[in-house]
Amino acid sequence: MKYYLYIDESGDHGLTKINPNFPVFLLCGVLFNRSTYENLRQRFNELKSSVWDDKKVIFHSRDIRKCEKEFQVLFNMELKEKFYEGLNQIISESEYRIIASAIQKNKYIKQYGRLGNDVYELSLSFIIERAVFFLDSLNKEDIELNIVIEKRGKKEDRQLHQHFQRLLARGTGYVSAERLKSYNIDIEFKDKKDNINGLQLADLIAYPLARYVIDPKRANPAFDVFQNKFYSRYGKRYGLKIFP
Repeated sequence: MKYYLYIDESGDHGLTKINPNFPVFLLCGVLFNRSTYENLRQRFNELKSSVWDDKKVIFHSRDIRKCEKEFQVLFNMELKEKFYEGLNQIISESEYRIIASAIQKNKYIKQYGRLGNDVYELSLSFIIERAVFFLDSLNKEDIELNIVIEKRGKKEDRQLHQHFQRLLARGTGYVSAERLKSYNIDIEFKDKKDNINGLQLADLIAYPLARYVIDPKRANPAFDVFQNKFYSRYGKRYGLKIFP
C-alpha cells in the first residue's frame, strides 16, 4: 500500500531576525493513501473547473487571502462564497491525516541559541518520526511512503536531501534506521508550478495552523475546518509537535 506525505511550510526558517507578529516556523504534512489522494485531486480539480474553468489554477494560501493573481475573481462576493464553501467542504470531508511540526523561535533560541540545528531539518525529522508511528499503527505489511516537498532552491533542497539520507542511515531519536527503511521511504522535490494538489492542501493548512500555534485562543475559522484531521494517539493530538 502506497502512502503519500505532502509537506509545505509557513513562516521563515531563519533565526537571525524574528518577526514579532509571526515568531513561529511551521512545517505541515498531509498524509494520504493512494485512493484517498485521488479523491482529493479529483475534487480540487472539479472546484477549479467550476470557478475558473481551468484545472491548472494553483491554490496558494497567500494569494487567496490577498485576492491576488487568479484569485482577484474573489472580489466578486458571490463567487467568493461559492469558492470558500466548496473549498471548506473538500478540506473537511477528504480523508487524510495532518502531521505537522512548529518551532517556537524565541523559546528555541533561548534554549539552543541562534546557531542550533536547522529548524527545517529538525521539523522534518519530527514529521517523519510521527508518520512512522502512524504507519506502525495500521499493522499492515508492504507499506511504502513517498514524501513530496515543495522546492525551495538547489542549495536548500540538496541540504535537505542530505539530511534525509542521514536519517535513513542513522535513524532518529525514536525511530531506528531499520524501521525507516522498512517503509521504503523516498523523498522528492516538486515545483509549485507542477500543480501538485497535495502540496496545495498542505499550503492551505499551514498558515492557519501556524496562527493557531501562535495564539490558540484567537478566532480561527480556517483552523476549525480541519481541526479533527490531526493524527491522534492515546486521545491526544499527536499530529502536532510544538517545540521546544
